Amino acid sequence: MDRQKFVAIVTGAIAVLISIAYLLIVQILDFRGEMLPAPMDLSSFFVNAIALLSPSLSIPAVG
Repeated sequence: MDRQKFVAIVTGAIAVLISIAYLLIVQILDFRGEMLPAPMDLSSFFVNAIALLSPSLSIPAVG
């Protein structure tokens, strides 16, 4: 077998392996369930909670 055919076969095999790996990864990620949105920013919640729990601190309430 000449070199060009060998390179073509090896390249094709690598492409098939990558595509199968991609499909497996997509199936695993899809199996995890429904995608939920990212949580909201909770920084104002913590600032307000600290202000309510310790009124002696001079932290202004946000929001």
